[in-house]
Amino acid sequence: MPTKQEKEVILEELRERFRNSRVAVLADNRGINVATMTKLRRRMRDKGCVLKVAKNTLTLKVAREMGLDGLESYLEGPTIIAFSGEDLVAPAKVFTDFIKETKAPIEVKGGVLEGRAIDAKAVRDLADLPSREVLLGKVLGGMQAPLYGFASVLQGTLRSFVYALEAIRRQKAGETA
Repeated sequence: MPTKQEKEVILEELRERFRNSRVAVLADNRGINVATMTKLRRRMRDKGCVLKVAKNTLTLKVAREMGLDGLESYLEGPTIIAFSGEDLVAPAKVFTDFIKETKAPIEVKGGVLEGRAIDAKAVRDLADLPSREVLLGKVLGGMQAPLYGFASVLQGTLRSFVYALEAIRRQKAGETA
């Protein structure tokens, strides 16, 4: 049982994580062995996420302090929390992919997105989104497409003009086109 000082340290760390994270995903870790948990932590770390295990009562206390309503129903049973400050999709995608690959008995309960509680379905929808890099690539491609079309039109016009000049040159030189 942690002492009062240890609990205060845990509370402060949770406050800091929730404050600095744009997304947090809560999952049930019942039945996970240490090796599986280590693999999950490593994957989360590789994607820039932090995985924490905290007592539900402490997490609930921090959530209430920060005005994160709606987390009460997700804080039942053993809970792990994945935090991410940059990539909104990463924790949800890592959980989803990890569960598919390892058949681990992890169940996503819900989460917090930009200061609002979300349910498990919203977390799954978040996991289905493409990564930030893919989305940026699509936006850039959409911005470049009209420019490529405009360049093609100009190129076609110039090509036609050059063909016309070549035909006039041949005609003046006495050649037949």
